[in-house]
Amino acid sequence: MNTRIMVILSLFVGIGAVLHAVVPPILFGVKPDMLLSMMFLGIILFPKPKYVALLAIVTGVISALTTSAPGGQIANLIDKPITAFVFLALFLLVKNRVNINLTAPALTAIGTMVSGAVFLSVALFIVNLMDGGFIALFLTVVLPAAALNTIIMLVVHPIVQSIMKRSQPITVT
Repeated sequence: MNTRIMVILSLFVGIGAVLHAVVPPILFGVKPDMLLSMMFLGIILFPKPKYVALLAIVTGVISALTTSAPGGQIANLIDKPITAFVFLALFLLVKNRVNINLTAPALTAIGTMVSGAVFLSVALFIVNLMDGGFIALFLTVVLPAAALNTIIMLVVHPIVQSIMKRSQPITVT
């Protein structure tokens, strides 16, 4: 694994961890996961399974450590790897067919909804509240998080793309 890529990915995780920690809970301790947008940015820049796996595991651990949702620790550890590889598959599917400036925000919204659905399913199963809380939490937490992550990606992705083009090229091998 390339050390420079690892450093860049760790910076994304660090930025995402700060965003994740400072966002206040919205409903019953559940808060939007801002760490996802940084994970997605890392996947877009370095779409190799080994980097995605490492990024997903680290992101899951950091999310688990900073969550305040009941059952969120286990849910984050399950959710992040699933979401990361679903996002990678979708990204590789549309990578050369659609402009990346359109792809990144759209996939971020989809990825956040996938992540939220997996997270809520696991968390609600753990705390034994599967009867009707899913839809309410999805509408009140996941959809606003998807909108916020999409806005973050709209702003951050072009900036990071510009920085990556100006800096010494880093290729994924």
